[in-house]
Amino acid sequence: MAQTNPNAINVNDPGLITLVNKLQDVFTTVGVQNPIDLPQIVVVGSQSSGKSSVLENIVGRDFLPRGTGIVTRRPLVLQLINRAASPKQQANGIPDTDTKVETTDAASNTDEWGEFLHIPGQKFYDFNKIRDEIVKETESKTGKNAGISPAPINLRIYSPNVLTLTLVDLPGLTKVPVGDQPRDIEKQIKDMVLKQISKGNAIILAVTAANTDLANSDGLKLARETDPEGQRTIGVLTKVDLMDEGTDVVDILAGRIIPLRLGYVPVVNRGQRDIETKRAISSALENERNFFENHKAYRNKASYCGTPYLARKLNLILMMHIKQTLPDIKARIAGSLQKYKDELASLGDSILGNSGNIILNIITEFAGEYRTVLEGHNAELSSLELSGGARISFVYHELYSNGVKAVDPFDNVKDVDIRTMLYNSSGPSPALFVGTTAFEVIVKKEIRRLEDPSLKCVSLVYDELVRILGQLLNKPLFRRYPQLKEKFHAVVISFYKKSMEPTNKLVRDLIAMESCYVNTGHPDFINGHRAMAMVNEKYNAAKPVQVDPKTGKPLPASAAPPRSNSPSLDLNGDQGSGGFFGSFFASKNKKKMAAMEAPPPVLKASGTLSEKETQEVEVIKLLIMSYYNIVRRTMIDMVPKAIMLNLVEHTKEEMQRELLEQMYRTNELDDLLKESDYTVRRRKECQQMVESLGRAQEIVSQVQ
Repeated sequence: MAQTNPNAINVNDPGLITLVNKLQDVFTTVGVQNPIDLPQIVVVGSQSSGKSSVLENIVGRDFLPRGTGIVTRRPLVLQLINRAASPKQQANGIPDTDTKVETTDAASNTDEWGEFLHIPGQKFYDFNKIRDEIVKETESKTGKNAGISPAPINLRIYSPNVLTLTLVDLPGLTKVPVGDQPRDIEKQIKDMVLKQISKGNAIILAVTAANTDLANSDGLKLARETDPEGQRTIGVLTKVDLMDEGTDVVDILAGRIIPLRLGYVPVVNRGQRDIETKRAISSALENERNFFENHKAYRNKASYCGTPYLARKLNLILMMHIKQTLPDIKARIAGSLQKYKDELASLGDSILGNSGNIILNIITEFAGEYRTVLEGHNAELSSLELSGGARISFVYHELYSNGVKAVDPFDNVKDVDIRTMLYNSSGPSPALFVGTTAFEVIVKKEIRRLEDPSLKCVSLVYDELVRILGQLLNKPLFRRYPQLKEKFHAVVISFYKKSMEPTNKLVRDLIAMESCYVNTGHPDFINGHRAMAMVNEKYNAAKPVQVDPKTGKPLPASAAPPRSNSPSLDLNGDQGSGGFFGSFFASKNKKKMAAMEAPPPVLKASGTLSEKETQEVEVIKLLIMSYYNIVRRTMIDMVPKAIMLNLVEHTKEEMQRELLEQMYRTNELDDLLKESDYTVRRRKECQQMVESLGRAQEIVSQVQ
């Protein structure tokens, strides 16, 4: 039964492998996912490749389940520990060789036993019971024949007949589902295998039957997907003894077919008949040694063939790989530990103490942060984007200012409309001067148009305050207490809305103030005389100069006064198409003119503007624009002040009082501090990870 005595083999100190075993156990025992990519040897191959036989030969015991179809349906993390250890190795956790345990099991051997991580403290001296426990634990996750599971089974075997080694046995690659296995069983297994071997620290042990075409090896195909250069793949060729007469694997071993940096090792396993007749593995290993020593193709390289050499090579490869990756493992453990410590700190401790004091502190801190964000004094100032009060300033000085300036008072008021209002404001007598009534009516109407952008500015500032609230409530503290966050949100939003009412009223009052009284005495307002002078100057400059035909000298403007274009009848019909009533009294309507029919129910301007009307309209437009600009400047200045007074400053100064009034009620405090399920679960996970990574850091710190 015993394998070749490893004590006679020059093997490096296996303490590094034991160290990795300890790291694996640290994370497995607490049930958390290992965040560190640990070096390990992953065994892959098809169902018929002989994976199980290779592993049993390495251990020197029958202990793996046998049968048809997929037998291995969960990853098996197999940790082999050599018991013939030095005192230094014993200090690393390897049992003392002299330890003896009493047992009555006839099949027992107190020198070697197995332990499962899911049954701590229980030793299995009967390897048949180890097989039964593997089957039982597999079915506990997958059922009798339901499929596969990625949850690993951790088995540790202590024996003087093994080399310290860690292997991960994966389900055999299959093509056809059996029984009630899912139809996509092939994809499930492939995904599981790829997940394991794609890790950069995994050594791939690709098992292939030598009596098949190497190019069709499922294990090598998958290995090449994640390791195309063959840098971390070692090939195992089984069933070498079953190859056709005159064929061998010498070319494969020489790397002339599919080269691998770690090479290939040929082995001879027990056949199916040997397994059924329970042929001792020690006998099979002796048969393997004789085969390679006496075979003409392998006798010169027999020392590089067989299971004992494979075990030594794997032991050496794994130790060297661990040595190379150990600095990176230390750094990853330290980085992960700090990350989980930071997250645990952000989650905080479970609430202990008076809930009223805790709520009071949270309200005080929130009100202080709200004030700080608005004033721009927070320590987390961004250099990439505007935030807090700066965004409100942008609303005032960019959005609102430009929005008010974009309102054109003459968008909806045309020249003909102004002319009509001028006539209406003069009553039954033609106006001698430009009337102020039309000016006031139009300017008041246009001032009221500024109410919409002003109220829109209030709404935009409200949105910015809601944005600030969202940022403050997104802190880890409020993620811990969802009910507290919900209450804060409801109270503050209600406070905002309550403050919006007086703010909107004040803004409307500002517009109403401007529209109810037109202050034509404002120092910036151009009066009527100045407006008329500007219009006359403009039109006189555009008029052609009249020349006296006798003297040839230009006549003064007063010498040729323009005719009045007041609405009167032109008996000659020369002005029939001009003036206010032009179309009603055109020359073609002479019959109507003679009949003196009553005016139509609706009288609208239809003729083109006369020169006098044009000048009067221009004067009114100048006055409107002058006064409208004054009002615009006033609104751009006053509306932000109104919003600051009744909305921004009010909420900033009264936030703490409002929160205390609405939230500080003894019958609700405990409910508000009820943590979310996610927080409780995540804190537990982080605590487990911090504990596990702390232990892992202690383990790796022992290695210099």
